Amino acid sequence: MFTSQTSSFQDSIDVEERDDFDSEEIAGYSQKIQLNCYYTIYLYQGTSLTLIDSSLPSEAEPELRTYISRRLSKGALLGGMGNIATVELSIPEQAVGCYCCLLEQERSPEQPDADGNGYVICFMGGSEKGLNLFRLELDKYVQGLHSSLQTPELQNLETEVRPYLSQWYEESVMHIYRVVQLVQSNISFLLHAALNHTHVEVNNSDERTKADVSRFIKAASLQGLSQQDTTTASLCKAISEDTQSDLIIDCSTSPPTLSNTVSNRFCDGWIQAFLNAAERCNPFLLRQILENFKLKAIQDMNSLKRFVRQAEMSHYALFRCCQFLQGCGNGDVLLQNAKAEHSDLPEACSIISVLEEFLKEQSQAPA
Repeated sequence: MFTSQTSSFQDSIDVEERDDFDSEEIAGYSQKIQLNCYYTIYLYQGTSLTLIDSSLPSEAEPELRTYISRRLSKGALLGGMGNIATVELSIPEQAVGCYCCLLEQERSPEQPDADGNGYVICFMGGSEKGLNLFRLELDKYVQGLHSSLQTPELQNLETEVRPYLSQWYEESVMHIYRVVQLVQSNISFLLHAALNHTHVEVNNSDERTKADVSRFIKAASLQGLSQQDTTTASLCKAISEDTQSDLIIDCSTSPPTLSNTVSNRFCDGWIQAFLNAAERCNPFLLRQILENFKLKAIQDMNSLKRFVRQAEMSHYALFRCCQFLQGCGNGDVLLQNAKAEHSDLPEACSIISVLEEFLKEQSQAPA
């Protein structure tokens, strides 16, 4: 049983050997290089596109405009919803991932039926697969441009719009990479905090670092992925009533000093995968590893729930449950979540109490 669990876990972290990124794509990130990123913004009126600003080479922009016009004519760009595809342009990369979003202007009372007026924002860089991993971040970043696009003249182009657009890659894609670079092998403490709903406090740092850490914790947590909506609220309430301390990251030292650190064998097992991807300067691979980390945690949570249900009727199933918790390396987090989710089921709570006692005895036993 332990062999199959270990193999499954290794498959999860060895993303280089999986189909998430093909060999050619990974080879392109094997060197420490700065990825070329581009942006373009068009004014869209009725059926016409007017270029406002672009960082693309002059020969590539008309090719993009043709592609966008074709997408718009097919109704493939919906207001406020990003669309990601691969486009071929006259740039060094030739084929590149392209995120496009139509930001519709608010319709005036005089023209309530005015159709199609707004701006089309395009971000290009990396691959289609890579950008898809950051779709939510890109959608949010584009929405942050709304207030700066209120006048057709865009008199704030140089002071607000252009600087904002030029930072899309740093702000929407690179935050996970910056956090791994910041804490290095201490990343396991952040992973454990995210799974265990532990608050993370960042001291003596700039606002960007605080925001990066907050976004990393949110991206690594399972909030919103639980089968029961009440689980997260129950778990947070249970933890707030506990004596658990916040994880503190003090950036006044280099490297930062972490206090109140807690990890486990499961989280420790992912450290090297994160460090390897960070060494390649590959934020897309880092995000894929983070998603695999969450997927494995969810799979283990579902396995534990199944074992708990079976253990209510079988002592052998209880034994298997103990074996599973001992082998997965994430027993403390799994039981914390299970306790919150089964808080209104007395028989399940009884099983979980037995399992907690088992893990406690195991942790106190001599190595």
